[in-house]
Amino acid sequence: MQSFNYISFGNRDYLAGNGNEISMGRGRMFEYTPTDIEKRLEMLDSTAIAFLEKLPTFLCSEIMRVRDGVSMLIKYGRISQTTSGVKEVSTLFQTVIDYGEVDFDDIETAQMVFGADRFQLQRTHWAVREGDAQMVLRRLGNLKPALAQLIDAPEAPRAEDTTVQPPPRDKKILGVADSVESFLQLLYASPGKDASETFFRGHSNASYELTPSLLRKWENGDWMFMPSEERLCKELLIAHYDEFQGDHYCFDRLVRMQHYGLPTRLLDISSNPLVALFFSCSGKKDQSGLDGEVIVFKIESQLVKYFDSDTVSCLSNLSNLTYAQKNNIDLGLDRDAFNGTDVVGKLLHHIKSEKGFFEGRIVPDDLRSIICVKAKRTNTRIKSQSGAFLLFGHEAALPDAGQDGIEIARITIQNKPHILEQLDRININATTVYPSIQETAIHLRDKHQFPRPRKQDAVAAANTTPEI
Repeated sequence: MQSFNYISFGNRDYLAGNGNEISMGRGRMFEYTPTDIEKRLEMLDSTAIAFLEKLPTFLCSEIMRVRDGVSMLIKYGRISQTTSGVKEVSTLFQTVIDYGEVDFDDIETAQMVFGADRFQLQRTHWAVREGDAQMVLRRLGNLKPALAQLIDAPEAPRAEDTTVQPPPRDKKILGVADSVESFLQLLYASPGKDASETFFRGHSNASYELTPSLLRKWENGDWMFMPSEERLCKELLIAHYDEFQGDHYCFDRLVRMQHYGLPTRLLDISSNPLVALFFSCSGKKDQSGLDGEVIVFKIESQLVKYFDSDTVSCLSNLSNLTYAQKNNIDLGLDRDAFNGTDVVGKLLHHIKSEKGFFEGRIVPDDLRSIICVKAKRTNTRIKSQSGAFLLFGHEAALPDAGQDGIEIARITIQNKPHILEQLDRININATTVYPSIQETAIHLRDKHQFPRPRKQDAVAAANTTPEI
């Protein structure tokens, strides 16, 4: 696998001079990075930093319109002396080739050079992109022929470094369960934690990521849905406005949208471990032979909120901001400066539309958090699944190993058909987990269907003379 760092800033001062001391907010780290690589690097420990420092690096400005086209400032080099803090990552960029201002006929040409989508080129972030840095250099050399001979400069990162592998993922596996009994034994053997609540989530494929549908990515790291969050929500509201008339809070609307399959920043979890076990076994038929997974969350009580919480309102109403507006949120500001920005003023407008008494004093760190929310049980599915949600804030990501206040462990699930038979005997099946008439009909159809006759039996039956 070949990879390179792509570091982009809206502030062009970061690209001045040959030795660039730069810093990036933790929330912008690894955007537009393939999920598996992101998860391997997200803890930014010494092994992850060593991997990053071996990669060739492009330091760029955000793309801007000029005259009849677009342009970027572009440098190529390497990074060193990287340190990771709670809120920021700092590094020293050393220039090997300074391309200066690079003009493109259009944004599509710039996308082709880096193999990026248009949103990436307009976003301050640090990505680890899959691809050949030498190929990018050759494309840039075609645009800046006078610098083409520098592509193979000896100061550049070594070619063998571009194939180095990132560190392994950090998942805590409690064990393997192939029956309801062994599953419960693993849960009972896991120590409890004071002042916390336990929740569960089931994946029919253990390779699935612990990510809300809105924040999922394509294989190359590009967003599937995130830039369209506001449009998705508004279009559904316009098309089915009457469905949302009883929803007082933005969070209530997100829950309903999630229920109908719209990508949101909510991740379904359950307080019932057997419901999660059912989900880990009940995927598509071609997944019955794949390992499933039950994720166990131990969440500190202070991070468990109710539907009417002020913090829940702040995070939920991010869905009302455009992608460009969310890009202007600066979580590095102090509280007063943060609440004085135009984009936070727009967010406050949406919050006050549901809470007129809300004070304009948003805490920046709260906006980047992940919280557990107990929703109103307004539909039968939430009731039957003992449902709750993890609500993801601005630029929030949940590491494999969890984070402060959220401990994560996993149980690998095998022998799925047997577990489903056991669960059915204690009345946990599609009828009770998905309590709609359609799901009940499907469950009854499958349960009471007679087995397919063997070929010889069918032939014998066809040749039998009926009695009169």
